[in-house]
Amino acid sequence: MKTIKLNSLYAIATLLVASLFITSCSKDSSSATPLNVDYPAAYVVNGQDATVSVIKLSTGEVTGTISFPASAMVSWPHHISYHQGHLALGVPGMDFSAGHTTTGSMPGKMLILDATNGSIMENLDLPVMNHNTIYSPDGTEIWVPQMDMDGKVLVYNASTYALMNTITVGMMPAELTFSSDGTKAYVANGDDDTVTIINVATKAVITTVAVGNNPVGAWTGSNGQMFVDNEDGQSISVINVATNVVDQTIALGFMPGIAAHNGTKNELWVTDPMNAKVHYYTWDSVMSMWMDAGVINAGDGAHAVAFTTDGNTAYVTNQSAKSVSVINVTNHTVTKTITVGNKPNGIVLKM
Repeated sequence: MKTIKLNSLYAIATLLVASLFITSCSKDSSSATPLNVDYPAAYVVNGQDATVSVIKLSTGEVTGTISFPASAMVSWPHHISYHQGHLALGVPGMDFSAGHTTTGSMPGKMLILDATNGSIMENLDLPVMNHNTIYSPDGTEIWVPQMDMDGKVLVYNASTYALMNTITVGMMPAELTFSSDGTKAYVANGDDDTVTIINVATKAVITTVAVGNNPVGAWTGSNGQMFVDNEDGQSISVINVATNVVDQTIALGFMPGIAAHNGTKNELWVTDPMNAKVHYYTWDSVMSMWMDAGVINAGDGAHAVAFTTDGNTAYVTNQSAKSVSVINVTNHTVTKTITVGNKPNGIVLKM
């Protein structure tokens, strides 16, 4: 019989305990590998994989992937928001990469993560699926639309996650956004062809504005405008924040993915997922309207857009290409293509 020395037995025992500890920790953590995101980063939601890719902005490299344990039951996460070290994900449990037509409602999730290490801070089941989950402008609340024929918005306390308010909106509400001054919330009601405008302070509905066919989101402009992408109408409705009136309807000729306003450059970008492009528009001060200014080649399924705070760089998720296009805003050219997970959709920057 082979004799094993006592110190060897101790070493083996120590390794076994360490192995059990690592295995146990990995089951409780939302991230497959330890993260320490203490640098400016982009967080990209990979819908099909149910993961979040972390891209270091200074290098354009994926530095980590946030994944979730099976017990979290995260399916098809969609859009993401950021506030002071926290990430909020909408988890509708449905693939919206080919459009937002739905035939019924199903449960959703509100998922809150620590942006530094990727750990789950809250995993709240919702009665109905949600296109996004977003912090209020002051960060004290979390607003969640409910995609149902009996449309509602749920408002939670951002510290306790207690439900504070339920606001009735239109049919099948998708994205919920806020005006740049933080005073108004906008809910795109897909089956009503309307946008509900809500007073953020009082939670009262201010008015409901008619827009194009099947609006998905009213995207925030820093110029006192909101840009509504009408998916089936193939148009953008431009809402004046001060007057609550549609000032312009931009005919696109393609199904829009998302509209994004670059305040620094004063350009309006609209993704064209079916043609792997991004169209950009400039403001004509004489005509007082947005005019088509050019096209950028991106990737298949071009979807969400995020601009750096200086407005010089854009990041575009390409759902079908499994990538993110990095675009120089000055010359409108792709400088890098970053491979991420399957069907990337939502993106947010931490600067």
